[in-house]
Amino acid sequence: MTHDDVARAVDVLRAGGVVAIPTETVYGLAADVASPAAIARVYAIKGRPADHPLIVHVHELDALEGYVAEITPALRILAARFWPGPLTVVVARGPRTPRSVTGGQETVAVRIPDHPVTRAILAAFGGAVAAPSANRFGRISPTRAEHVRADIGADVDLIVDGGQARVGVESTIVDLTGAVPAVLRAGAITASQLGDALGVPVVTRVGGDVRAPGTLRSHYATRASIVLTVAGAQDAEARRRAAEGERVAVLALPDDPAAAARALYATLRGLDADGYDTIVAILPPDTEANAAVRDRLTRAAAPR
Repeated sequence: MTHDDVARAVDVLRAGGVVAIPTETVYGLAADVASPAAIARVYAIKGRPADHPLIVHVHELDALEGYVAEITPALRILAARFWPGPLTVVVARGPRTPRSVTGGQETVAVRIPDHPVTRAILAAFGGAVAAPSANRFGRISPTRAEHVRADIGADVDLIVDGGQARVGVESTIVDLTGAVPAVLRAGAITASQLGDALGVPVVTRVGGDVRAPGTLRSHYATRASIVLTVAGAQDAEARRRAAEGERVAVLALPDDPAAAARALYATLRGLDADGYDTIVAILPPDTEANAAVRDRLTRAAAPR
């Protein structure tokens, strides 16, 4: 990327356009928070329900002024420890964040992404962008620019190629609006790490009053059916399904949790492109470090 490329992305955003941007997690579909028409286009491009909130992205903590009701001490602690990085924090909405961005809620999800190109775009833009993953709603998130082109390339005004996403799964979402901090979506940053930073226990919550992106029962879906197995059972399951006439692939991710997360979406996309009917996926061990990959595979395998 050059200065001219950053300037072009900023010009598109300021004109009310929609730009696919790279982050360390997955590629995002960015629009100016202050442009109702641009936000509406994001929802339309994705086919996203209007009550499903977007994540507000800025380049530094102080840029959140007005988009959040208050930069609270807890938010400052998490920002100092984990931003820029793969953490989204849910706090009370400020007057500069319209309810169209929050899915009608009085809370807003915010983060500072850890990608030099996108941080340069955000800094030059000066405002905030709302950016869900740059794919059709409910499908596999994109970790490379070519994934965005394949999914929605004809519908966006600009795709910024920032290489392969380093983390590979969406950010952890932690809700600070309740009595107890709660992880709403698993990611690279764990509940234990958040608790260590805040000095209080952080729970994992399913459901509740605050809606968060990527937490529907069925999400991250492939065109192929996904069947989950434990290690050692995958070959028998694959043989059984192949005997019934299905074209079957076995998904075995790396043992290292970070490597597994980085490989997950690109591998699923490759298997889908190869036309398999069924993907037999081995769930990694049930540890905190594997929570994000287990979550994505479980939602991908849920009935649609």
